[in-house]
Amino acid sequence: MGWIYLLIAGVLECLWAIGLKYSDGFTRFWPSLITAVLIVVSLALLSFAMRTIPVGTAYAVWSGIGASALAIVGILFMQEPGGALRIFCIGMIIAGVVGLKLVGEGSTA
Repeated sequence: MGWIYLLIAGVLECLWAIGLKYSDGFTRFWPSLITAVLIVVSLALLSFAMRTIPVGTAYAVWSGIGASALAIVGILFMQEPGGALRIFCIGMIIAGVVGLKLVGEGSTA
Protein backbone atom coordinates (compact mmCIF):
# COMPACT_ATOMS: atom_id res chain seq x y z
CA MET A 1 0.00 0.00 0.00
CA GLY A 2 2.93 2.32 0.69
CA TRP A 3 4.00 2.28 -2.96
CA ILE A 4 0.48 3.23 -4.07
CA TYR A 5 0.47 6.14 -1.62
CA LEU A 6 3.88 7.16 -2.92
CA LEU A 7 2.81 7.05 -6.57
CA ILE A 8 -0.25 9.20 -5.90
CA ALA A 9 1.82 11.59 -3.77
CA GLY A 10 4.32 11.98 -6.63
CA VAL A 11 1.59 12.75 -9.15
CA LEU A 12 0.08 15.29 -6.76
CA GLU A 13 3.52 16.89 -6.37
CA CYS A 14 3.55 17.50 -10.11
CA LEU A 15 0.06 18.99 -9.96
CA TRP A 16 0.82 21.33 -7.07
CA ALA A 17 3.97 22.53 -8.79
CA ILE A 18 1.85 23.45 -11.81
CA GLY A 19 -0.60 25.09 -9.41
CA LEU A 20 2.21 27.28 -8.09
CA LYS A 21 2.63 28.71 -11.58
CA TYR A 22 -1.06 29.52 -11.88
CA SER A 23 -1.41 30.89 -8.35
CA ASP A 24 0.78 33.81 -9.43
CA GLY A 25 2.71 33.99 -6.18
CA PHE A 26 -0.40 33.03 -4.17
CA THR A 27 -2.18 36.19 -5.35
CA ARG A 28 -5.03 34.33 -7.11
CA PHE A 29 -7.48 32.78 -4.65
CA TRP A 30 -8.72 29.58 -6.35
CA PRO A 31 -5.42 28.44 -7.84
CA SER A 32 -3.76 29.20 -4.49
CA LEU A 33 -6.37 27.24 -2.53
CA ILE A 34 -6.20 24.24 -4.87
CA THR A 35 -2.39 24.33 -4.73
CA ALA A 36 -2.37 24.44 -0.93
CA VAL A 37 -4.75 21.47 -0.72
CA LEU A 38 -2.63 19.48 -3.19
CA ILE A 39 0.51 20.23 -1.18
CA VAL A 40 -1.08 19.02 2.06
CA VAL A 41 -2.50 15.85 0.49
CA SER A 42 0.76 15.07 -1.32
CA LEU A 43 2.81 15.43 1.86
CA ALA A 44 0.28 13.42 3.87
CA LEU A 45 0.46 10.56 1.37
CA LEU A 46 4.26 10.78 1.38
CA SER A 47 4.13 10.50 5.16
CA PHE A 48 1.83 7.45 4.96
CA ALA A 49 4.19 5.83 2.45
CA MET A 50 7.10 6.33 4.84
CA ARG A 51 5.41 4.01 7.31
CA THR A 52 6.57 1.07 5.17
CA ILE A 53 9.19 2.54 2.81
CA PRO A 54 12.52 3.91 4.07
CA VAL A 55 12.64 7.71 4.16
CA GLY A 56 15.52 8.03 1.67
CA THR A 57 13.83 5.78 -0.87
CA ALA A 58 10.40 7.35 -0.41
CA TYR A 59 11.67 10.91 -0.76
CA ALA A 60 13.84 10.09 -3.78
CA VAL A 61 10.96 8.35 -5.54
CA TRP A 62 8.48 11.12 -4.63
CA SER A 63 10.73 13.87 -5.94
CA GLY A 64 11.74 11.78 -8.98
CA ILE A 65 8.13 11.18 -9.97
CA GLY A 66 7.33 14.86 -9.59
CA ALA A 67 10.44 16.09 -11.38
CA SER A 68 10.19 13.76 -14.35
CA ALA A 69 6.43 14.14 -14.75
CA LEU A 70 6.65 17.92 -14.55
CA ALA A 71 9.51 18.04 -17.05
CA ILE A 72 7.45 15.94 -19.48
CA VAL A 73 4.37 18.13 -18.95
CA GLY A 74 6.53 21.21 -19.57
CA ILE A 75 7.79 19.78 -22.85
CA LEU A 76 4.37 18.62 -24.05
CA PHE A 77 2.16 21.49 -22.91
CA MET A 78 4.23 24.52 -21.86
CA GLN A 79 6.57 24.96 -24.83
CA GLU A 80 9.67 24.07 -22.82
CA PRO A 81 12.66 22.72 -24.78
CA GLY A 82 12.69 18.97 -25.30
CA GLY A 83 16.00 18.13 -26.89
CA ALA A 84 17.48 14.65 -26.94
CA LEU A 85 19.84 15.30 -24.01
CA ARG A 86 17.00 16.63 -21.85
CA ILE A 87 14.82 13.64 -22.68
CA PHE A 88 17.75 11.32 -21.90
CA CYS A 89 18.17 12.97 -18.49
CA ILE A 90 14.45 12.58 -17.74
CA GLY A 91 14.82 8.93 -18.68
CA MET A 92 17.70 8.61 -16.22
CA ILE A 93 15.49 10.00 -13.43
CA ILE A 94 12.77 7.52 -14.32
CA ALA A 95 15.34 4.70 -14.43
CA GLY A 96 16.52 5.69 -10.95
CA VAL A 97 12.97 5.65 -9.59
CA VAL A 98 12.30 2.24 -11.14
CA GLY A 99 15.65 1.00 -9.84
CA LEU A 100 14.82 2.05 -6.29
CA LYS A 101 11.53 0.16 -6.53
CA LEU A 102 13.17 -2.96 -7.96
CA VAL A 103 16.02 -3.03 -5.46
CA GLY A 104 13.47 -2.92 -2.68
CA GLU A 105 13.72 -2.01 0.94
CA GLY A 106 15.82 -4.85 2.30
CA SER A 107 18.28 -5.55 -0.52
CA THR A 108 22.00 -5.15 -0.01
CA ALA A 109 22.75 -5.14 -3.75
